[in-house]
Amino acid sequence: MIVTTKELFAHAYGKYAIGAYNINNLEQTMGLFEGNVRSKAPFIVQLSKGARSYSHKLMLETLMTTADKIFPEAVFAVHLDHGDEETCMDCIKSGVYSSVMIDASMFPYEKNIEITKRVVDAAHAKGLVVEAELGQLKGIEEDVSAAEHVYTRPEEVIDFQARTGCDSLACAIGTSHGAFKFSGDQKLRFDILEEVQKKLPGFPLVMHGSSSVPPGEVARINAAGGAIKGAKGVDATQFRQAAKLGVTKINIDTDGRLVWTRVHREYFRDKPDQFDFRKPGKIFMKEYADFIYEKNCLLGSADQVDDARAYIQSQKK
Repeated sequence: MIVTTKELFAHAYGKYAIGAYNINNLEQTMGLFEGNVRSKAPFIVQLSKGARSYSHKLMLETLMTTADKIFPEAVFAVHLDHGDEETCMDCIKSGVYSSVMIDASMFPYEKNIEITKRVVDAAHAKGLVVEAELGQLKGIEEDVSAAEHVYTRPEEVIDFQARTGCDSLACAIGTSHGAFKFSGDQKLRFDILEEVQKKLPGFPLVMHGSSSVPPGEVARINAAGGAIKGAKGVDATQFRQAAKLGVTKINIDTDGRLVWTRVHREYFRDKPDQFDFRKPGKIFMKEYADFIYEKNCLLGSADQVDDARAYIQSQKK
């Protein structure tokens, strides 16, 4: 059942966070759905601008509508991650997405509001909801890059939300895109989340760049010929704390790439005579499903799908 992120957030707020997982291909899609169904968790499938151009946007959209038929027990949103205005408008017209993120955070404050407002108006007219971003995460995500953190300023959030009408807000609190999120004594700025929640009580907040970059995965990749040095991610035990502070959506992308890389490096290292990519693909789907199951337990979303479905249906009566 495809629903909006707004519907998911209404059930999750203050209790747990929903995993928002980026996918790019069939194997990721199958592993993602199997892991979420097995853990009985509502979830968000994220399709980025880069994913849409990796194969073809219609291919990914067809995977989403097909998965909805194959897994009728799944409750999920189909979400555009880090879209520019043009991509948001295209996704709004597609009839597949239930929410979009407009990332105009690289522009000055007033320009961010102007662009976000146009996307919100277009999305709301079609029954979609919109995530916006205030502040910038360090690192590179699609066409957006920032050399340093630009933390969200709590004093701006009331004005920004009121003038744009956005349905959720991505806050910059110290996470980064990619596998190298922290250095030195850098840590998550929960104090910023606390201030934002005070100013926007009950309003859904989002944490981007929240992969945990498991050291075990990195070590196994390196042992199989990789060269990923100094990678460090978010402490997944902090997800519940973030959820209590209004974070209803936590974005996880890098971890899935690490699982994919580890499975394929180890398989072809151990079986150098093999060339059938379906064999490691099968292994990956199971390994990724296991990863999703474990992540949902940490997020608190496991075993919530039945209650979430009932809540959403009750709100439509």
